[in-house]
Amino acid sequence: MHEVIIDTGKITVGDHAQTWQLFGMTINADTVWGTLIVAFLVCLLAWLATRKATSGVPGKGQLLYELVVEQVQDLTDSAIGPQGRKYVPLGIGLFTFILFSNWLGLIPSGHNPEWLPSPTGDINLPLALAALVIISVHVTSMRARGIGGYLKHYAQPSILMLPINIIEEVTKPITLTFRLFGNVFAGGLMVSVMVALLPGYIYPPFEFGWKLFDMFIGAIQAFIFALLTIIYFGMALDTGEH
Repeated sequence: MHEVIIDTGKITVGDHAQTWQLFGMTINADTVWGTLIVAFLVCLLAWLATRKATSGVPGKGQLLYELVVEQVQDLTDSAIGPQGRKYVPLGIGLFTFILFSNWLGLIPSGHNPEWLPSPTGDINLPLALAALVIISVHVTSMRARGIGGYLKHYAQPSILMLPINIIEEVTKPITLTFRLFGNVFAGGLMVSVMVALLPGYIYPPFEFGWKLFDMFIGAIQAFIFALLTIIYFGMALDTGEH
């Protein structure tokens, strides 16, 4: 039998290129600037897609943008109804932001750890996004049902369901966070493992193939997060009257 020795020094988990200390807290600088870069790209894309918007014959950019809007609008109509169309911008914004965040880590920087890792590969960003969504969902539910109706729905359809309904609400932000974080983090970890295990002349094609697969996974996770957000708002708006 041959003994396989792995250089574990090449496998980095949870390392960051730069950190800042503020009031006793550690801030991951690469996550911060990665998030700012993605936010800028999303705003730039929105501006480019709408700067020449016309009611006449649309250009290629406007045509693509309108196609995305129509798809998300159909999704919200099926999940919520016509009243859910006000959440179309939120769904598009979340999908685009998470997609770009997932794909940012695919850009090689030649540095270990990466200078521009996927911001969603740091659990803090998925947790912040999940918290933002869930808090907004509960506020929407209170406005739609009233405080009494909001509290009462936890005991539906029976008071026996109260603990199960509470557990369900508690697990929503947890599952949103770890589904997104786990898939993105696993992709970066796989690249580190390949660097440690594969010879230099074999590694590049494997890395290229894996990153193509990672792009697909990143798009799926962005879609799932946006889809679940729309579904949760639909559940918040459901007062049981229809």
